[in-house]
Amino acid sequence: MRTTARIAALTAAGLLALTSLTACANDAASTTADTGGGAGGKGSGEHVKIMVGGLDKVIYLPAMLTQRLGYFKAEGLDVELLSEPAGVQAETALVSGQVQGAVGFYDHTLDLQVKGKSVESVVQFSQAPGEVEIVSTKAAGGIRSPKDFKGRKLGVTGLGSSTDFLTKYLAIKNGVQVSEFTPVAVGAGPTFISALQKGAIDGGMTTDPTVATILDKKAGRILLDMRTPEGSRKALGGPYPSSSLYMQTDWVNSHKDTVQKLANAFVRTLQWMSTHSASEIAGKMPADYSQGNKALYTEAIKSTLPMFTKDGVMPDGGPQTVEKVLKAFNPSIKNARVDLDRTYTTEFVEKATG
Repeated sequence: MRTTARIAALTAAGLLALTSLTACANDAASTTADTGGGAGGKGSGEHVKIMVGGLDKVIYLPAMLTQRLGYFKAEGLDVELLSEPAGVQAETALVSGQVQGAVGFYDHTLDLQVKGKSVESVVQFSQAPGEVEIVSTKAAGGIRSPKDFKGRKLGVTGLGSSTDFLTKYLAIKNGVQVSEFTPVAVGAGPTFISALQKGAIDGGMTTDPTVATILDKKAGRILLDMRTPEGSRKALGGPYPSSSLYMQTDWVNSHKDTVQKLANAFVRTLQWMSTHSASEIAGKMPADYSQGNKALYTEAIKSTLPMFTKDGVMPDGGPQTVEKVLKAFNPSIKNARVDLDRTYTTEFVEKATG
């Protein structure tokens, strides 16, 4: 971690912690429009491409909200937001050089490091996964905890995704081996819900607004709720930094001015979110995200808001929790030394908040 003298001093002192209701959730999408809070568009400022692991998932809401509030444009940036249905695909786009940044789970930075890729989180959006383990109404009687995962088909957004990582950890933590259940890549939103209703999966891990839709349809019930820091600690043993803006370290080092502008914009959004209601936030988002049910979409945002940080700073103990989770089932990480200090930086958010 690269940080200022202030944080270094504190460290030395020991003070060291659906996808959508929209049908476009599973299609690649892009936007450069600054509407709802500021004008702008492609060609107005320095162009930066960011891939999001599901642009209209509530857990990644700061990406689109920053665009809608006009904060990218205020920093002199023309940010093109692209979307893939799963975080693992956003990761692939980043390391292949298709985009300059990715909005996805912080855990990818650890996984990539042991594969020889240097990637770091530069703005930490969250302090909890924002994920919910759902079980279908039909299977609910036989799945009362992760101990009952054995022999089950469990939905994840994609194999190798963060939902896949977390599902495997919950199983192992509760005495079920990875080989004893079947992960099924079903995406999120309509595809997840359809798989649940048709019995293609017995349960699975997903986020809002998919969760809100499932509960509204009475298609399933919540087994584990990790949308709050408290839920994260209960399920995973500590804060679990998840959604973030992460970038290749070489690019960060060679484009510090641009990264600082991105950090300024995102931190400003996180601060705005902390002082506005779910209804006000929903009102800033694209109309089709609510798919005609504004109340349900607002409720989905309200349920997920506790996961977000107010300043973009990595929570104390968060990287250690993520490493513990990954080491429990990932052989390449379990048998490797991970340098956590190289998986994130607070250099830019400190300047943005200071």
